[in-house]
Amino acid sequence: FIYTTAKQDYAKKLLDVLDPRKKLIRRCLSQSDCVCSRGCYWKDLTRLGRDLAKTVALDHTIQGFPAQAANWIPVPQWCGDPQDEELLRLIPLLGQLGQAVRTRGWGGDGCA
Repeated sequence: FIYTTAKQDYAKKLLDVLDPRKKLIRRCLSQSDCVCSRGCYWKDLTRLGRDLAKTVALDHTIQGFPAQAANWIPVPQWCGDPQDEELLRLIPLLGQLGQAVRTRGWGGDGCA
């Protein structure tokens, strides 16, 4: 999933860069899928329709997720550098989170 506060036309351009063959990203949520409060848009992870105990959000700012701050993993803002490998550094952490969910049953039986 990609979830952005950007307008849909910009999100589509972003997807064309990130997944030009349309094989990796199954769904894109944009500004129309966000909550607007006092002129500011924020992402409501409940709109994904997934168990939040098994959901993380990678973003450069927590302002996008005020209602689900516990699901947020901070990452530096991407500035278009093709040599940027910041997300690759998260692979071990994301793998550990996935393993913890599978072995501990997070979200399924109320165990944490």
